[in-house]
Amino acid sequence: MVDFSEFEKKIKIPFKDKDLLTQAFIHRSYINENPKSPLSHNERLEYLGDAVLELIVTDYLYKKYPHSPEGELTAYRSALVNANIIAEVAGELGVNDYMLLSKGEAKDIGKARQYILANAYEAIVGAIYLDQGYDAAKMFITDFLLDKTDDIVSNKLWQDAKSLIQEKAQEYVSITPSYKVMHESGPDHDKRFTVGLYLKDELVAEGKGKSKQEAEQKAAQEALKAKKWDK
Repeated sequence: MVDFSEFEKKIKIPFKDKDLLTQAFIHRSYINENPKSPLSHNERLEYLGDAVLELIVTDYLYKKYPHSPEGELTAYRSALVNANIIAEVAGELGVNDYMLLSKGEAKDIGKARQYILANAYEAIVGAIYLDQGYDAAKMFITDFLLDKTDDIVSNKLWQDAKSLIQEKAQEYVSITPSYKVMHESGPDHDKRFTVGLYLKDELVAEGKGKSKQEAEQKAAQEALKAKKWDK
């Protein structure tokens, strides 16, 4: 197994149960190739970490923006915990260097890897919460995510892309965008959707997400860039 001591130093959290930290980096594909592994994959930790992350981010935003309405806070939170931002943070932490993947998965460094990194970040949060408690998980998220908040809010990266693309499409081409599920994969508890955004018959962009709504938002963001309507 991998030595995580350097990672522990980087995040300033020495784990009591080293197996918990190791498990956070085990992708399902690794278990498929190594069925005798003493540890399971990281999906249960990811499930727990997702809930802990949402609570900590919600609490932080609630206190940081005391006059912002609920809908705006929800948009801030969605922008902050989306897979692209979390994968970016995971990349900055060097999570990719520690991932335990199948040989095939290790070769794929495209979009799928971004989702693997985002999921691993959530699994790490879950592992920290179990090993060290809420305050340690809060410290980790504060140190390695919440500093993105000011950039997201000041640059309006939280704005609802679906509403914006609809407004721009009506203004420029008098068409209402439509969305179509192009592909879905994964078990019921861990679905992945690919959604296409169309202007009439033109496929403008695609987006991926853990839900149809997330994938539609991504497709809308990509469509705004493709049409240069994001300026």
